[in-house]
Amino acid sequence: MRFRHPDGTVVHLAYGTNVHPAEDVDGLVDQLRTYGAGVRAALGVDRIGWGLWLPAMAAAELAGDPAGIDRFRTALERHGLEVVTINAFPYERFHAPVVKHSVYRPDWSEAARLDYTIDCARVLVRLLPDDAARGSISTLPLGWRSWWYADRQRAALDQLARLADELAKLAADTGRVVRVGLEPEPGCAVETTADAVERLGGLGGDHLGICLDTCHLATTFEDASSAVAELTRAGLPVVKMQCSAALHVPMPSDQATRTALAAFAEDRFLHQVRERLTNRLLGCDDLPDALDGPRLPGESAWRVHFHIPVHTEPAAPLQSTRHELAAALGTMVGGYSPVTDHLEVETYTWSVLPPDQRPDDERALVAGLAAELNWVRDQLSDLGLEAL
Repeated sequence: MRFRHPDGTVVHLAYGTNVHPAEDVDGLVDQLRTYGAGVRAALGVDRIGWGLWLPAMAAAELAGDPAGIDRFRTALERHGLEVVTINAFPYERFHAPVVKHSVYRPDWSEAARLDYTIDCARVLVRLLPDDAARGSISTLPLGWRSWWYADRQRAALDQLARLADELAKLAADTGRVVRVGLEPEPGCAVETTADAVERLGGLGGDHLGICLDTCHLATTFEDASSAVAELTRAGLPVVKMQCSAALHVPMPSDQATRTALAAFAEDRFLHQVRERLTNRLLGCDDLPDALDGPRLPGESAWRVHFHIPVHTEPAAPLQSTRHELAAALGTMVGGYSPVTDHLEVETYTWSVLPPDQRPDDERALVAGLAAELNWVRDQLSDLGLEAL
């Protein structure tokens, strides 16, 4: 969907298709027909944004086949969908039975990550609507922290410099600008805004910046307003915002709360947990570790990196951080001019929600995705943006 900010900027809203498991081009086409068209119809609009997760195999296939990209774009248009942003964080097999730490490989010290991201950019410049100002790609924040030694940092910075050069050449050749945003995430080499400034400061410019995910911000007890101010001072533009909500656990030492929280412990994805004490941020790398051991004191609230649907609250005593998402939207698009013009709802965890909260068929998932987009649409309307 598109919205016009009071300053005239067109703001794009999409939903992230990494909620769907397809790995090849045929699967992607099936998704847009089944889910994209379904969500658009449920919202009663002529066009919605499709925040494309492009797995490595499909990215390589399309990047080498311009005619294939054009056919894919035609299919998008036929179903009332448009792509201005790509999620290139998960490389492949994002819906394998167990993903966990494998989502962080290849990392930015490895050539495969650079090649994949360039493939995504080459696809995106041909998928962009003719009247779109630019494209964006989100990517992982360098790599997982325990693997991140000085030699990997140096290699990653070299590769990101090469990426910026390739994006500049692509813009010169096509007239279309694509920006890549590294996405801070708990447990990674870049977990917080301060990490981004320390490890990525100086990389910003026309083609590289930051993707702010509001679930990740909330999990580390950061707020968008302070994050944007820090990034701006460091010269790191926000190229994309992922609209998402984390689990908030007000009383983690309460047994009823822990029982409710245990229903969110599952085998596919990591769900990092953070607890903020007076001057420290404590953490566990996964929810079962927090529940099963004495690693976190449970003296104050926990935040859990579990992308829960943004339009609704979980059952008590658990809560959502969607109030922080609403505040972040105000920071991003509620001012005199937008901080970013690319917004993407990214709830990829519908299939691993507790069974009583999980959609049981395609129609239920379509309804849930549409409800999320509708909630964000209402927030944007309240901020004075006009639906186009």
